[in-house]
Amino acid sequence: MKRILILLLLFTSSLMYAQNKNEKASMEVDGVCGMCKARIEKACLNTKGVKYAQWNVDTHELKLIYDARKTDVKTIQAKVLDVGHDVVNVKKATDEAYNLVHPCCKYRNESVKESHEGE
Repeated sequence: MKRILILLLLFTSSLMYAQNKNEKASMEVDGVCGMCKARIEKACLNTKGVKYAQWNVDTHELKLIYDARKTDVKTIQAKVLDVGHDVVNVKKATDEAYNLVHPCCKYRNESVKESHEGE
């Protein structure tokens, strides 16, 4: 009886551990303004399984919480690239996607970057 109880306890604890489905990730994503923030976060949150996405305009850090059973980091990165934002040290958005961002969001253009400094 004692053995069965121990096995039951081990089985239950392993099930509880297996249900931890949420993963955290962060990455650097290029952008310059609040419109970029909205676009990046929307692209992430529209990805099935993403529960939280916050992009910081100053640091360019994108913080994520997602359900690892439904999506992964590469899928989320692909969505960010699709809306025209580079994932730093991973991949650049295509020129076609980048050209679709609003003119004030052209983060590859030095004069646009300078115009957003101090905001």
